[in-house]
Amino acid sequence: MNPKNTLSNTFIRLECCVIIPTYNNQNTLARVIDGVLEYTNDILLINDGSTDNTPQILSNYQGLEIITFQENKGKGEALKAGFKKANSLGYKYAITIDSDGQHYPNDFPVFLSELEKQDKKEPLLLIGSRKMDDPTVPGKSSFGNKFSNFWYYVETGIKLTDTQSGFRLYPLEEVSKLKLYTTKFELEIEVIVKLAWNQVTVRNVPIKVLYDENERVTHFRPFRDFTRISILNTWLVILTLLYYAPRNRYYKFKKKGFKRYWKENVLKSDDSPSRKSTAIMLGLFIGIIPLWGFQTVAVFAIAASLRLNKVIAFLFSNISIPPMIPFIVYASCHIGAFVLGRDLDITLNIDKISNGKDVLEGLGAYVLGSFILATITSLLFGGVSYLYFKNKNNRN
Repeated sequence: MNPKNTLSNTFIRLECCVIIPTYNNQNTLARVIDGVLEYTNDILLINDGSTDNTPQILSNYQGLEIITFQENKGKGEALKAGFKKANSLGYKYAITIDSDGQHYPNDFPVFLSELEKQDKKEPLLLIGSRKMDDPTVPGKSSFGNKFSNFWYYVETGIKLTDTQSGFRLYPLEEVSKLKLYTTKFELEIEVIVKLAWNQVTVRNVPIKVLYDENERVTHFRPFRDFTRISILNTWLVILTLLYYAPRNRYYKFKKKGFKRYWKENVLKSDDSPSRKSTAIMLGLFIGIIPLWGFQTVAVFAIAASLRLNKVIAFLFSNISIPPMIPFIVYASCHIGAFVLGRDLDITLNIDKISNGKDVLEGLGAYVLGSFILATITSLLFGGVSYLYFKNKNNRN
């Protein structure tokens, strides 16, 4: 049975198309297009300024939607053009497949069947997972994939087996909401990280892969592209630590509610009472001392280095939420003034500040007081929480 007869209706019903970006892949392009046509006619092909016989090959496919760049702009720009066009044509999803022949179009059913299982209200991103231990897979590709998987986990908390495969299914409406800045291969990293940040479900699906060195042409430039990817990952990690990680923790906390969050993420933790209470102490200490803007980075880094529960530490570091900040600053200033033997002014009257020395003295009192307040608070709550968890364990 012709697979097109069985799957073309599924493509139509799911409002899904296929995007093929290509650049100087004359040896494999026709085979890839013919393979895709066995399953669907809904194809968008982006010719990224090819200088080989690509235009002549494409002239044989008059029915395809073809976007042509006059000069090479990079895979990222080709994909963005494909996403924009597909979205404007009313498609909801797009499967991207490389034109170098490494992917098998007969893996389309894997993506479509997984999409059919998904709740229609929940956007889905699927990434084909190649068998990287296949003898045809170059060693550098296997290493690069492991490297990418690690940083993707750091940036999103999602463990994937393959983050570099170009065989993917994208939710076009969600992609259209993103601000994408990269233009080359690194866009494929940027887009899947930002979709995960936007709460899109991301999963791998198993696919086959073929690396035929006699036909395959790769345009990946190891030094330049690896450098660009490294710079992107550095920036994404910074954004994760400073904003997206705490935001997503907050969303989970808000969605579950304090009682459920406490029960599932704290009480049911396998950590001992002493380690739980130590994590609470760490969170409170970091939350009170003046590390504004860097508290999340600090609490995650220290908790990880000490092998403490990062969820508990992060939860209690949020003692410095906006409503609490005035009280923390006020208490810190007065504790610092008391320890330094200065007069306490309950109004914190700024009219008494007459020169730079007054500012430095006030700042010094605040910093000293905040460390003292953080120490006292963390010790007090750490002791109480230890007794609480110990009692809970004894009851169980």
